[in-house]
Amino acid sequence: MISKVNLSSMTQVTLNPHLFFGGNCREAMEFYKRIFGGDLVLAPFGDGPPDAHKDPKANSEDVKSKIMYAKLSGAITLLASDNPHNTDTKNTGQFSLSLAGSDETTLREYFEKLSEMGEVTAPLIKQFWGDTFGMVTDQYGVNWMVTITTNNP
Repeated sequence: MISKVNLSSMTQVTLNPHLFFGGNCREAMEFYKRIFGGDLVLAPFGDGPPDAHKDPKANSEDVKSKIMYAKLSGAITLLASDNPHNTDTKNTGQFSLSLAGSDETTLREYFEKLSEMGEVTAPLIKQFWGDTFGMVTDQYGVNWMVTITTNNP
């Protein structure tokens, strides 16, 4: 017997990347806002009440100005925060964020802007499978993959 799933009763779930920084979250998120546009919300640790966090480091004076929560909303959504225990200004996680679509102008612009003060690890070029693809590690250590899809089979 095959069971049917009622899709109309399912809750919509959204996956949003959340990046962690070592004290430069504000700078990084302002950089991404310049690239992707949208609205940026920044909430420092110090905006909460005293002893708001279970972690004493998150309540310390030297962390109050660091970002507890950041959200860039628009065509691209990114969440981020400063890790109170991390002082490395480059992200060292093993992941890549992937941007894909058929808007060649916009995606090439994103790639170029992400490359500024970063490192192109694979140039944005036409690939054997038909799409244009490239990779870049931005100045904050975040890995990006960009795919410009083609409508040709």
